[in-house]
Amino acid sequence: MCEVNLSDILKAEGVSYSYYGKIPALVDVDLSIPEGGRFAIIGSNGSGKSTLLQMLDGLIHPSKGRLTFRGDEVSEKTLQDKAFLRQFRERVGYVFQDSDVQLFSPTVMDELTFGPAQLGLSHEETEGRAHEVMAMLGIEGLKDRPSYMLSGGEKKRVSLGSVLTMNPEVLLLDEPTNGLDPKTECFLVELMLRLNEAGKTIVIATHDLSLVSELNTDVAVLTEGHTVERVGKAEDVLADQEMLLRVNLIHEHVHLHGQTTHRHMHSHYLFHRH
Repeated sequence: MCEVNLSDILKAEGVSYSYYGKIPALVDVDLSIPEGGRFAIIGSNGSGKSTLLQMLDGLIHPSKGRLTFRGDEVSEKTLQDKAFLRQFRERVGYVFQDSDVQLFSPTVMDELTFGPAQLGLSHEETEGRAHEVMAMLGIEGLKDRPSYMLSGGEKKRVSLGSVLTMNPEVLLLDEPTNGLDPKTECFLVELMLRLNEAGKTIVIATHDLSLVSELNTDVAVLTEGHTVERVGKAEDVLADQEMLLRVNLIHEHVHLHGQTTHRHMHSHYLFHRH
């Protein structure tokens, strides 16, 4: 019988997943995410980061292995139980990489009130949550706009807002800073830190190593073979250039100065943003 660590809010045990039963996306992945922590799943494109994040949200299910939330299994079968489904969906929120996938309501206000309304909250409480989140995200002036009239940064804020009005315990964010302007990027990083300080568990999937450094997360590194290479603290993982090179998160840059060849590690993501 497996020992349950009550400090682990999400746990994957020996999880594997294949698309169409043929194309491996995850292979024997073990992962424990502590409650109230900041956690990053990193790896090169195609390593399985988004697949793992979707699995943690119960959007897809492992072909092998077991996923749990607070010790309770999350599976196709358990999510058929209406009480567990409501509990899980209320407590675990997912922000997609592409905001256009997430936004579907006529206006921003409709986006923010949709989730709480599905939970059966009163109109007053639903509206109250929406206004509180709009103020937090600085989007009060957008409440009557349709999503197609928003910029990329505005869409990201609204997508995040549509999850925050559910007041989840866990936030899963897929490539949260991808395609954002520097100002929105900085705002989002600071917001994730504030939400974590307020007690929420933050889990990101990213190949942006500077984001991992700024958030100072625990880190799980996925290989191009879809396995876990290493789990550790951001400082230790980011210092292991040999390992980062091996999993294709950085590359060796070669250039000539006269007759001398210089080699050094290079990544577009290793430098802090200012």
